[in-house]
Amino acid sequence: MNFFQRLENGWKLTISSFKILRANKQLIIFPVLSGASLLVIIGSFVIAALAVNNWEVQNIGEARGKVEYYGVLFLFYLVNYFVVVFFNMALVHCTRLYFKGEEVSVKSGLQFSMSRVGAIFSWAVFAATVGLVLRIIQENTGIIGKIITGIIGIVWSVATFFVVPVIAYEKVGPVGAFKRSAQMMKDKWGESLAAGFSFGLIQFLGFLIVGVPLFLLAGAVNIFLGIALAVAGMFIVMSVLSAAQTIFISAVYHNINGDVNKHFDQQLVDGLFVQKNSKFFN
Repeated sequence: MNFFQRLENGWKLTISSFKILRANKQLIIFPVLSGASLLVIIGSFVIAALAVNNWEVQNIGEARGKVEYYGVLFLFYLVNYFVVVFFNMALVHCTRLYFKGEEVSVKSGLQFSMSRVGAIFSWAVFAATVGLVLRIIQENTGIIGKIITGIIGIVWSVATFFVVPVIAYEKVGPVGAFKRSAQMMKDKWGESLAAGFSFGLIQFLGFLIVGVPLFLLAGAVNIFLGIALAVAGMFIVMSVLSAAQTIFISAVYHNINGDVNKHFDQQLVDGLFVQKNSKFFN
């Protein structure tokens, strides 16, 4: 199978994800809740940092010393990872219920995430530690260090592709979840770039079709109104894309594990994540 065939398969799988979301519109609430929670968290950290620094924006990180700075940064990473995984896991579980023909509800998704809150917290601690270590290296090394941390960040993103469903359904710790997710990508590695390209293209089109017109139309009246409406419009677009992408991950995970469903073609999934000799994870 050539590269362009893989792009076509990735696009078809992406469209199938949106079809599932259209059939279960309530699932959009999870990325909305996640995004809103992150905005509140970011705002809280910013306000707290300004208050401690006597409301001076300059050198917030320097004012309390390196230890305090990295401690707050770790806490910020921890809370962010926890919130994102919590709501993504709820969405993954609702997707699984839909595949099994069971009733899908926001409540059932949230209840499942609550039942796995310990595993979610453990992963958040692990991921926040990795993120902090990379940040420390990036901020205290030269250009070579920044390049290395950038490469590690890419590998980390690929290796953790299946982490949320693994944490949800496999009784493993954070290190085990990382290894399991990386192994699944290694065993079924293919042109996963196809799906990423598809979602990226849709995001770009959403920016052109939604963000730009809202900014121009409202901006003609008031520039701040234009910015506000454009941001609100893109928030909705990003929420829809996030939900569809999480559904995609959940569907591919279940297909890889032999849980075939009527909405995703097994042959397409096998084509997208076909096993091949790759040195990427070796």
